[in-house]
Amino acid sequence: MTGTYVDVDTLSGMAPLRVAVFSLGSNLGERFDYLQGATNALRATPGLKVTDISSVYETTPVGLADQPDFLNILVLTESTLPSLVMLERALAIEDAYARVRAVPGGPRTVDVDLIAVGDRQIATDVLTLPHPRAHERAFVLVPWYELDPDATIVGHGRVADLLSGLDDTGVKRRDDLRVE
Repeated sequence: MTGTYVDVDTLSGMAPLRVAVFSLGSNLGERFDYLQGATNALRATPGLKVTDISSVYETTPVGLADQPDFLNILVLTESTLPSLVMLERALAIEDAYARVRAVPGGPRTVDVDLIAVGDRQIATDVLTLPHPRAHERAFVLVPWYELDPDATIVGHGRVADLLSGLDDTGVKRRDDLRVE
């Protein structure tokens, strides 16, 4: 692994409670069921407490356009877990739902991205926090703004300000769907 990753607070034995932000998306198969299942898996994670879930949004794909639309949500949590453990859990959830990484940005059963953990700034070949493209993604910022209009992305600014500079026309709220 390149870069250095040490969760100093965990080493001291006094890990602080931090807000961790996850973005979930699906554009294959039973999209809503995959979002609900991935959210349930986050909720079942020891040391991770789900505190809020955004509305469901239907979004046009970013990058590789020739694929089905996504359903996306944002999940706010509180945790004392190290950031790397949260990333490992996100990847395990994707594996449980048979996520395939054949084409970068391609279709997927479920995508569970760790977007931010408190004010952590980490850059390794395994984990980058905050997520390196979150500040450019309306499908992340729209539901985040819904849950926390005062949120900020460390190193990038307020979610509200970032969102005002993006085209969010491909992000449509689905009031007929609600992840519990």
